[in-house]
Amino acid sequence: MNDSLLDLIVNASPLVQAVMALLLLASVVSWALVFHKSRQIREAEIRAGVFESRFWSGIDLADLYTQLARDEARGIESVFVAGYREFARLFKYQPAAAVLGENTERAMRVAISRALDELDDRLAFLATVGSTSPYVGLFGTVWGIMSAFRALQHVQQATLALVAPGIAEALIATAMGLFAAIPAVIAYNRYTTRIDRLGRRYEHFAEEFLCLLQRRALEKP
Repeated sequence: MNDSLLDLIVNASPLVQAVMALLLLASVVSWALVFHKSRQIREAEIRAGVFESRFWSGIDLADLYTQLARDEARGIESVFVAGYREFARLFKYQPAAAVLGENTERAMRVAISRALDELDDRLAFLATVGSTSPYVGLFGTVWGIMSAFRALQHVQQATLALVAPGIAEALIATAMGLFAAIPAVIAYNRYTTRIDRLGRRYEHFAEEFLCLLQRRALEKP
């Protein structure tokens, strides 16, 4: 079976072979991206859990900021660092609580946007593969079937045995298109859902952190 399948691919027309090669390349790249994004999002989820445990453990916020500022703060950590940095900078000049809150909130929203952009990076490729691969494969199939039927004009009697190999090799392109598209669509939908959930988690933390900072500003004599 493997040999016959390989023979069909080798004997396919150049255009159908080009379509197959393109779909194979798209599949390999998308699978590499799937594994990379899985690790990246999982790391962000773990970071969020560990950081929230530290934050709500009663640790001094200045010490926590010093520790994270020395390292490469990412994800929810970058939201805290951006908010605390802006709060500490403005707190020296004793601004109105409303102004302090607005600037701190703006700084954290920028940090949230950057953190989510990092997670969203290159996910559009999965969406593109998922939406276009079936059509690319279908194009190869249609072209292969057309080539198979064109070959019948040179024979006296047309039989199914004459066109079956051409149709079979053409259908491989459709199968490869689906093979590339289905995992990409599943991964894209799953990862966007997890990223949206992380975004809401970041926003909830930013709101709670902002309330904490505003109370501290109002308590200052």
